[in-house]
Amino acid sequence: MAPPATAQRNPSPSQPSGKGEVSDLKLQLRQLAGSRAPGVDDSKRDLYKKVISYMTVGIDVSSVFGEMVMCSATSDIVLKKMCYLYVGNYAKVNPDLALLTINFLQRDCKDEDPMIRGLALRSLCSLRVPNLVEYLVGPLGTGLKDNNSYVRMVAVIGVLKLYHISAPTCIDADLPERLKHLLLNDPDAQVVANCLTTLQEIWALESGKSEEASREREALLSKPVIYYLLNRIKEFSEWAQCIVLELVVKYIPTDTNEIFDIMNLLEDRLQHANGAVVLATIKVFLQLTLSMTDVHQQVYERIKAPLLTLVSSGSPEQSYAVLGHLHLLVMRAPVLFSSDYKHFYCQYNEPFYVKKLKLEMLTAVANESNTYEIVTELCEYAANVDIPIARESIRAVGKIALQQYDVNAIVDRLLQFLEMEKDYVTAETLVLVKDLLRKYPQWSHDCIAVVGNISSKNIQEPKAKAALIWMLGEYSQDMDDAPYILESLIESWEDEHSAEVRLHLLTAVMKCFFKRPPETQKALGAALAAGVADFHQDVHDRALFYYRLLQYNVSVAEKVVNPPKQAVSVFADTQSSEVKDRIFDEFNSLSVVYQKPSYMFTDKEHRGPFEYSDEVAGISIGADPADNVVPAQHVEANDKDLLLSTYEEEDTRSVISNGSAYNAPLYDSSAPLVASQTQTDIGSLDTSTSQTPSASLAIDDLLGLGLSITTAPVPPPALTLNPKAVLDPGTFQQKWRQLPVSLSQEFPVSPQGVAGLTAPQALVRHMQGHSIQCIASGGQSPNLKFFFSAQKSGSSSYFLVECIINTSSAKAQIKVKADDQGATNDFATLFQTALSKFGTA
Repeated sequence: MAPPATAQRNPSPSQPSGKGEVSDLKLQLRQLAGSRAPGVDDSKRDLYKKVISYMTVGIDVSSVFGEMVMCSATSDIVLKKMCYLYVGNYAKVNPDLALLTINFLQRDCKDEDPMIRGLALRSLCSLRVPNLVEYLVGPLGTGLKDNNSYVRMVAVIGVLKLYHISAPTCIDADLPERLKHLLLNDPDAQVVANCLTTLQEIWALESGKSEEASREREALLSKPVIYYLLNRIKEFSEWAQCIVLELVVKYIPTDTNEIFDIMNLLEDRLQHANGAVVLATIKVFLQLTLSMTDVHQQVYERIKAPLLTLVSSGSPEQSYAVLGHLHLLVMRAPVLFSSDYKHFYCQYNEPFYVKKLKLEMLTAVANESNTYEIVTELCEYAANVDIPIARESIRAVGKIALQQYDVNAIVDRLLQFLEMEKDYVTAETLVLVKDLLRKYPQWSHDCIAVVGNISSKNIQEPKAKAALIWMLGEYSQDMDDAPYILESLIESWEDEHSAEVRLHLLTAVMKCFFKRPPETQKALGAALAAGVADFHQDVHDRALFYYRLLQYNVSVAEKVVNPPKQAVSVFADTQSSEVKDRIFDEFNSLSVVYQKPSYMFTDKEHRGPFEYSDEVAGISIGADPADNVVPAQHVEANDKDLLLSTYEEEDTRSVISNGSAYNAPLYDSSAPLVASQTQTDIGSLDTSTSQTPSASLAIDDLLGLGLSITTAPVPPPALTLNPKAVLDPGTFQQKWRQLPVSLSQEFPVSPQGVAGLTAPQALVRHMQGHSIQCIASGGQSPNLKFFFSAQKSGSSSYFLVECIINTSSAKAQIKVKADDQGATNDFATLFQTALSKFGTA
């Protein structure tokens, strides 16, 4: 039987069928170069398409450069475009080949077809080869005088390209002066807009070099230029209108009449269909009237309708951008928008980010007249199937309650949320009830009556559990089961992963002890013992502080931990007024969308401690060979990026060790805690400031700790390092990727050590003296970053360390990865000891 015929497949135009495909293309192009046969242009198009498709997917087709140039001698504009695209792609990497294109591009700049003239001039300026700058000046000068507006428009942008290639050539040829003439005299609006853009960029870059450039830059803001552009603004495209309006914002009118003249000229721009034009116009109105309070308020009233119209029309992304600007205005003048609150109700089909912003705006505009309607709407969202929106709506109700005086109905609504028996609703509501009780203590009886019915076992979220524990400690005198609930939580101490919850638990049990000592005595002893043994530094320190405070004086401890409290009148705002004013000054920019000033996401020092994408060359790899230190080996650029990346996706939970020996109780979770059966009144525990061993032991016996006043010092770890170990950066990189984090720890750096970090290489030499080698270092003060390695003596096991030192806070944060994870804690102690000695010798 004959085999079945295979279907013929047409080869993909984006992939060569064999190694000789590019050679075949070259041969075919050469055959067609001088041909004038009918239909030859169609054949050239097919070949050009193949060349462009190969080039697009990254195949090197530079070998056909000469043939492509020879075939460009045609009047077919499609072929011209593809040829220009090819030439522009390979000219920069092959400047010698680019020289072959000059003749035909200059010839095309004189073509009868203005489209070809413009395309050729654009391609000529896009070569970006410094050696060919002399060939650009002539065609650019001719293009600026061309009768066709398209050619002039291309020539204006070409001047800017020439400036970036060779600024002196552009200035010496007097091209900016020609652009200034075109700006004020060209009949085509797009040419004028391109002139404005080009001149602004050129004079902005030149102003730091010469006073003449500064004067030219100021001349763009003169009254004749501004009025000329405003009178022609209707002729410009939407993009050009935004450019003109950004220039008008910087103009300072001489008097109020001039302000009103400008606003009258731009009045109809508020009705424009394009949101960018409307926002740019609004920015002009707001900036011009900042010093005129009454008029400024009228501007808010005038711009409300255009903004609300833009919100309800267009895509969700556009609505979000406009809502961001509207939110900024609402925060500055909520009273003016309080009657329009229904515009901020959420629609069912809106995305989450739009709904979230609308909830923030509803919170901002709430006042005595509309609170009931807004809270009613928000309560509907709390039952939403969209859990994130339900959470945000509950938070919004809480924020409104905190900023209102009459909160009776709102508190009742919040307490009803606790009866919905939904975990996320209960969690969010508990957090809000805690804040409400801090501001309105008079509601404690009503709130505690409902909160007391909630089982702590049903609360899993750390913030909610912390809020519940706070209420158990703060109002334990009103909650019969408070000591027993706290005791059950302490029994499950080892299962609680949140440090925030453990910190609240320590404080709550202390407060409960001062109010109900007999019932809380056992729980307090267990909490202090578990807290002092905790791996988290903050939990350990707080437990130790409470323990020593009780040893010192119980009455003083009560005054410190549970003093009389006043109601919180105002909760701190997350943004200062200065930041808000800065955002307002940057109206109609990303600052409003991000809700932070531009310097926070553009300046390198605010982008995070380690943004190295543009600074890899400045990183010190290893130590200086001149300092008699073994130099680190060469590291490739991508290796540096790996070594200096701060954030890693690691699922391993870091173990944090305090690394200290304290006079504190030891805790064994498996051993039962024996509490003293003597129920002693707190007053009898009051001791003098000079504590005796017997007094301290009395506290230990009372709390069931059974602890001696002194403990033996912890012996140094039995770990030694290989002083001659050398790990090359490539192996370090591979290990760093593969190994999980064994330990993460933060500890203080001595003032002498911080002072010594003015020369980071001194730390490299110091650590090498302790058999710890530096692989790479980088960063700028106050954040310095080092990568170290060390080898265990008599073993092939390595320890890898990422060390970040903040000189302003005098803190060092280390992350350790190890082949032998069992020795991690011993190595961390050695590392901390070595670092603590830096600068002290």
